Amino acid sequence: MRWVGYDLEEQVLEVGFVGGGVYHYLDVPPEAALALLEADSIGRHLNAEIKPAYECRPVPRAS
Repeated sequence: MRWVGYDLEEQVLEVGFVGGGVYHYLDVPPEAALALLEADSIGRHLNAEIKPAYECRPVPRAS
């Protein structure tokens, strides 16, 4: 994982990966986004808590 962003108004968690992929996790409450940022391992937390619980959409790459 390269970076994480969060849109509070839209409740969208955006995650960018080292390989260049960017994904939006939808309807993520602020508490869940904060828990991700405060986790000992963001990657483990993303895999265990975010991926199974929230819809994910890849962000198309600009050409």
